[in-house]
Amino acid sequence: MSTLSGAAAIAGIGATEFSKDSGRSELQLAAEAARAALADAGLSPADVDGMVTFSMDANAEVAVARELGVPELRYFGRIPYGGGAACATVQHAAMAVATGVADVVVCYRAFNERSGSRFGQAQAFTGGGTTSSAIDNAWTLPVGLSTPAAMVAMFARRYMHEYGASSEDFGRVAVAMRRHAATNPNAWFHGRPITLEQHQASRWIVEPLHLLDCCQESDGAVALVVTTADRAKDLPNRPAVIAAAAQGSARDQFTMTSYYRDDLAALPEMGLVADQLWRQAGLRPADVRLAVLYDHFTPFVLVQLEELGFCPRGEARHLVADGGIELDGTLPVNPHGGQLGEAYIHGMNGIAEAVRQLRGTSVNQLTGVEHVIVTAGTGVPTSGLILSS
Repeated sequence: MSTLSGAAAIAGIGATEFSKDSGRSELQLAAEAARAALADAGLSPADVDGMVTFSMDANAEVAVARELGVPELRYFGRIPYGGGAACATVQHAAMAVATGVADVVVCYRAFNERSGSRFGQAQAFTGGGTTSSAIDNAWTLPVGLSTPAAMVAMFARRYMHEYGASSEDFGRVAVAMRRHAATNPNAWFHGRPITLEQHQASRWIVEPLHLLDCCQESDGAVALVVTTADRAKDLPNRPAVIAAAAQGSARDQFTMTSYYRDDLAALPEMGLVADQLWRQAGLRPADVRLAVLYDHFTPFVLVQLEELGFCPRGEARHLVADGGIELDGTLPVNPHGGQLGEAYIHGMNGIAEAVRQLRGTSVNQLTGVEHVIVTAGTGVPTSGLILSS
């Protein structure tokens, strides 16, 4: 085990409502979620001395601190690579409190991603300038790979070719996530399950991806409070102990477009994260009965199950076909409905669901949850957690 394992815990979670038009600024959303997380932890803004967020977040740490009334910050940081940052915000916060750099760290992500800037559309800035990202994008933008869906569609087609997966296999992931969201009052798609037939009938976005293979666009915010495991024991709610936390960027890594590797149907950066997580926590896949996976696109859910070691390469479709990822399956995935069903808050709402499951307070509560594995964005340099009771 690493020295980080067990040293820190998530002691508080908070969120705004999830909507398509929040009607308020992203800064207000961040402050609301952070206040809710601190109240949940039984702490005040005066206890906070650290903050971590995404490099894509528009809300400066000092601005959030002012809105909350945080007197001083001794630690602050930002994690790049979009959704790949989600679990890494907790990792960095855990390292800060475990080493004494900070005592209480708030991790947050807030955006108006539906009513404001929409990540699913082509972004003009990606192809201009002389940054390394612009140079990387120069290989793909000229041939039409200008949106995340287009990039993932290329990967999905290769995966289908290599392993015989079908659009129906992808659709079963969407059906399961929407079924879970249907019984979650906080989910945007509460009360609105779908059938496989509806998935197949939904319009194409980029073949082989249907509309219902793609996560939604949401307005909202989620915040988490991280402190030492010892301090968390004395706070009001059962802590989610950070048993493992890891980041990963594999060989020949690009951002969503790693088409220059020998194996085009794999996510080696997730495999790298998985190896670290199992080693740090001293666990194996068989020890975990719940996974919260980053489901921005359905094909990547299948590949994550394989990279994490829950089934052999190319076999995830069989696990899904047998109902294995549903609430009564062998490995339930995203009881809250995930980003396909609850909301797309760049994966942070998934971490909050993992905490609720360990506390025993989820609306779709599973029995006997002792460990939860959580992943962040895939197709990019990524991160992951194992949280334990």
